[in-house]
Amino acid sequence: MSDPIASINRLKRCVRCALPETHESITFDAIGVCNVCRQIEFKQEGIDWDARRMQLSELVDKYRGKYSYDCIVPFSGGKDSTFTLWYLVTQERVKPLVVSFDHGFYRPHHLQNVERTIKTLGVDYMRFRPDWSVVRKLMLESLKRKGDFCWHCHTGVFSYPMHVAVRWEVPLLFWGEPSAEYTSYYSYEQGIEEVDERRFNRFVNLGITAEDMVGMIEGVDLRDLEPFSYPKLGDLRHVGVRSVCLGSFIPWDVKEQVRVIQEELGWQEDVVEGVPEGYGYEKIECSMQGVRDYIRYLKRGYGRTAHLASIDLRNGRLDRASAARLIAENDGKRPASLDVFLEYVGISEDEFMEIVSQHVVAPWQMPDADELEHGPELWDQRLWDRTPREPLDELRAPMLRRLRVVD
Repeated sequence: MSDPIASINRLKRCVRCALPETHESITFDAIGVCNVCRQIEFKQEGIDWDARRMQLSELVDKYRGKYSYDCIVPFSGGKDSTFTLWYLVTQERVKPLVVSFDHGFYRPHHLQNVERTIKTLGVDYMRFRPDWSVVRKLMLESLKRKGDFCWHCHTGVFSYPMHVAVRWEVPLLFWGEPSAEYTSYYSYEQGIEEVDERRFNRFVNLGITAEDMVGMIEGVDLRDLEPFSYPKLGDLRHVGVRSVCLGSFIPWDVKEQVRVIQEELGWQEDVVEGVPEGYGYEKIECSMQGVRDYIRYLKRGYGRTAHLASIDLRNGRLDRASAARLIAENDGKRPASLDVFLEYVGISEDEFMEIVSQHVVAPWQMPDADELEHGPELWDQRLWDRTPREPLDELRAPMLRRLRVVD
């Protein structure tokens, strides 16, 4: 009997999940099982999770009550960081400092979730949003160089909380799921995954540092890009920073965790472009998520639904025929949010497609835009900020003119 997933896009795919050969860091063994599936197999069968939970409690106790806060929890307000915060506060009884790096794309329902979570758990909350004029330049530059406009988000999310740890001298940080859950830059077999500078440079910053960016774009200096740079090693060592994933200590189960935060915190789902019904918990915090997943489809031949179906296939919650149907129905649609994104970065759709075409991963061949179905507009898209934008190279001109008048 033929495999319904194997025929999708004519890409080689894992015989257990739906990930194709173009997925980052993927390899297949002799029988066609991918390394991510093998990692999850080890997670399910090869780890003593009771012992890991004891390690977690011992780690928390080591820092409890010795600093202004017991730990820092980097927090987007999405499903993973919300569960992480809930677990640490209610199960480990920590006093955390909750730190959000606001990438500029938070959605209305997401902000309501954040408000409910922070108030219900009774925690101190810090939110930082970088200069939007700088973010626009960074998005365009990283799109051109890496086919990924999210450099400012990747780096800011993982570096800014580390700066807070140094400045507030709070040495312990807890993130959510380990990268071993979805990619193979790290494996569950390696033990506790450290969220450190090596990990940051290995796959978070796309191989581009903040210092690199200063030389790539005009009108910014290192002070502008400090939130996106990793703290100095000496400063981290002085504070004794330890940065780990909660998912290294408890088995990560997204669907069960969503059920918990819905019941305990009133956390609500939303509609996301390219995400099928039944997965309304996925990436609800970002208005540009549809564009990001569309780029991945154009570059690699699969989108968000293949990722979600793969998780459910590994956990025995979905059969391959149903997974193939979901992928065929949802992956690869042109998102309506692309119109907003193009306004943000100041390029045409033809220019966008030309840029992305330079980053396609073989053997996938990028389809023509005219061949792709257009997805519907999200319910809140018309609520997003659409203030008229100045061209990127003119962002600072009004300020300079004002300075000349003052002189």
